[in-house]
Amino acid sequence: MAVRHRLVRRPPQAVWDVLCDPRLYGEWVVGPSHSTPLDETWPKTGSRLSFTLKLGPWSTKGVTVVRHQEPAKELELEAVVETLGTARILLQLRPWGEETLVVCDEHPLHGLGGTFHNPVVEAVLQLRHRGMLGRLAALVEKNHAPARHA
Repeated sequence: MAVRHRLVRRPPQAVWDVLCDPRLYGEWVVGPSHSTPLDETWPKTGSRLSFTLKLGPWSTKGVTVVRHQEPAKELELEAVVETLGTARILLQLRPWGEETLVVCDEHPLHGLGGTFHNPVVEAVLQLRHRGMLGRLAALVEKNHAPARHA
Protein backbone atom coordinates (compact mmCIF):
# COMPACT_ATOMS: atom_id res chain seq x y z
CA MET A 1 0.00 0.00 0.00
CA ALA A 2 1.58 3.27 -1.17
CA VAL A 3 1.03 6.10 1.30
CA ARG A 4 2.57 9.53 0.85
CA HIS A 5 1.84 12.98 2.25
CA ARG A 6 2.48 16.61 1.33
CA LEU A 7 1.95 19.86 3.18
CA VAL A 8 -0.06 22.33 1.10
CA ARG A 9 0.27 25.93 2.21
CA ARG A 10 -3.45 26.62 2.02
CA PRO A 11 -6.46 25.59 4.15
CA PRO A 12 -8.37 22.34 3.46
CA GLN A 13 -11.20 24.16 1.67
CA ALA A 14 -8.76 25.50 -0.94
CA VAL A 15 -7.49 21.96 -1.62
CA TRP A 16 -11.07 20.66 -1.74
CA ASP A 17 -12.01 23.35 -4.27
CA VAL A 18 -9.36 21.98 -6.66
CA LEU A 19 -10.47 18.37 -6.04
CA CYS A 20 -14.05 19.42 -6.85
CA ASP A 21 -13.11 20.66 -10.32
CA PRO A 22 -12.92 17.61 -12.61
CA ARG A 23 -11.39 19.71 -15.41
CA LEU A 24 -8.25 20.21 -13.27
CA TYR A 25 -7.45 16.51 -12.80
CA GLY A 26 -5.28 16.45 -15.92
CA GLU A 27 -3.14 19.19 -14.38
CA TRP A 28 -2.21 17.38 -11.18
CA VAL A 29 -2.88 13.63 -11.54
CA VAL A 30 0.20 11.81 -12.86
CA GLY A 31 -0.65 9.17 -15.47
CA PRO A 32 -3.83 10.16 -17.31
CA SER A 33 -3.23 12.34 -20.35
CA HIS A 34 -6.84 13.50 -20.60
CA SER A 35 -9.89 13.44 -18.31
CA THR A 36 -13.55 14.29 -18.88
CA PRO A 37 -16.36 14.42 -16.33
CA LEU A 38 -19.13 11.92 -17.11
CA ASP A 39 -21.49 13.38 -14.52
CA GLU A 40 -22.24 16.96 -13.54
CA THR A 41 -22.29 16.03 -9.85
CA TRP A 42 -18.51 15.53 -9.30
CA PRO A 43 -17.38 14.78 -6.56
CA LYS A 44 -20.63 13.32 -5.22
CA THR A 45 -20.53 9.60 -4.39
CA GLY A 46 -21.05 7.61 -7.58
CA SER A 47 -19.99 10.39 -9.95
CA ARG A 48 -17.41 9.52 -12.63
CA LEU A 49 -14.56 10.84 -14.77
CA SER A 50 -13.29 9.15 -17.91
CA PHE A 51 -9.58 9.32 -18.67
CA THR A 52 -6.99 8.22 -21.19
CA LEU A 53 -3.80 6.61 -19.97
CA LYS A 54 -0.83 6.78 -22.36
CA LEU A 55 2.49 4.98 -22.05
CA GLY A 56 4.55 5.63 -25.16
CA PRO A 57 2.58 4.45 -28.21
CA TRP A 58 0.18 2.42 -26.04
CA SER A 59 -3.01 3.98 -24.68
CA THR A 60 -6.14 2.78 -22.94
CA LYS A 61 -9.22 4.33 -21.44
CA GLY A 62 -10.44 4.19 -17.87
CA VAL A 63 -13.00 5.56 -15.45
CA THR A 64 -12.58 6.99 -11.97
CA VAL A 65 -15.58 6.65 -9.64
CA VAL A 66 -16.11 8.50 -6.36
CA ARG A 67 -16.74 5.83 -3.72
CA HIS A 68 -16.90 8.12 -0.67
CA GLN A 69 -16.45 11.79 0.10
CA GLU A 70 -16.57 14.13 3.05
CA PRO A 71 -16.28 17.74 1.89
CA ALA A 72 -12.93 19.33 2.74
CA LYS A 73 -11.88 16.12 4.56
CA GLU A 74 -11.58 13.12 2.25
CA LEU A 75 -12.16 11.84 -1.23
CA GLU A 76 -12.03 8.11 -1.93
CA LEU A 77 -11.83 7.05 -5.56
CA GLU A 78 -11.73 3.83 -7.53
CA ALA A 79 -9.80 3.97 -10.80
CA VAL A 80 -10.81 1.28 -13.30
CA VAL A 81 -8.66 0.46 -16.33
CA GLU A 82 -9.90 -2.69 -18.05
CA THR A 83 -6.45 -3.82 -19.18
CA LEU A 84 -4.78 -3.15 -15.80
CA GLY A 85 -7.47 -3.61 -13.17
CA THR A 86 -8.74 -1.38 -10.39
CA ALA A 87 -7.12 0.69 -7.67
CA ARG A 88 -8.40 2.50 -4.59
CA ILE A 89 -7.12 6.03 -4.02
CA LEU A 90 -7.87 7.89 -0.79
CA LEU A 91 -7.03 11.57 -0.45
CA GLN A 92 -7.33 12.83 3.13
CA LEU A 93 -7.17 16.54 3.94
CA ARG A 94 -5.97 17.16 7.48
CA PRO A 95 -5.86 20.71 8.88
CA TRP A 96 -2.32 21.62 9.88
CA GLY A 97 -2.57 25.05 11.44
CA GLU A 98 -3.70 27.25 8.54
CA GLU A 99 -2.34 24.73 6.05
CA THR A 100 -3.36 21.22 4.92
CA LEU A 101 -1.58 17.91 5.22
CA VAL A 102 -2.74 15.91 2.19
CA VAL A 103 -2.33 12.15 2.62
CA CYS A 104 -2.59 9.95 -0.47
CA ASP A 105 -3.14 6.22 0.08
CA GLU A 106 -3.37 4.01 -3.02
CA HIS A 107 -3.45 0.29 -3.52
CA PRO A 108 -4.57 -2.10 -6.26
CA LEU A 109 -7.83 -3.99 -5.80
CA HIS A 110 -8.25 -6.32 -8.80
CA GLY A 111 -6.61 -7.34 -12.06
CA LEU A 112 -2.97 -7.13 -13.13
CA GLY A 113 -2.23 -4.36 -10.66
CA GLY A 114 -3.21 -6.60 -7.76
CA THR A 115 -1.64 -9.74 -9.19
CA PHE A 116 1.75 -8.16 -9.81
CA HIS A 117 1.79 -5.84 -6.79
CA ASN A 118 5.30 -5.96 -5.30
CA PRO A 119 7.99 -3.67 -3.83
CA VAL A 120 8.99 -2.40 -7.29
CA VAL A 121 5.39 -1.37 -8.02
CA GLU A 122 5.27 0.30 -4.59
CA ALA A 123 8.38 2.31 -5.46
CA VAL A 124 6.83 3.44 -8.74
CA LEU A 125 3.63 4.45 -6.92
CA GLN A 126 5.70 6.46 -4.42
CA LEU A 127 7.35 8.35 -7.29
CA ARG A 128 3.95 8.91 -8.92
CA HIS A 129 2.51 10.24 -5.65
CA ARG A 130 5.47 12.55 -5.09
CA GLY A 131 4.84 14.14 -8.48
CA MET A 132 1.07 14.13 -8.10
CA LEU A 133 1.05 15.76 -4.66
CA GLY A 134 3.65 18.28 -5.79
CA ARG A 135 1.47 19.25 -8.75
CA LEU A 136 -1.63 19.43 -6.54
CA ALA A 137 0.15 21.68 -4.03
CA ALA A 138 1.43 23.98 -6.79
CA LEU A 139 -2.02 24.23 -8.37
CA VAL A 140 -3.78 24.96 -5.07
CA GLU A 141 -1.15 27.47 -3.95
CA LYS A 142 -1.20 29.24 -7.35
CA ASN A 143 -5.01 29.42 -7.64
CA HIS A 144 -5.90 30.24 -4.02
CA ALA A 145 -4.33 33.27 -2.41
CA PRO A 146 -3.44 32.88 1.27
CA ALA A 147 -5.75 34.47 3.82
CA ARG A 148 -4.70 37.98 4.81
CA HIS A 149 -4.52 38.75 8.53
CA ALA A 150 -5.46 42.18 9.86
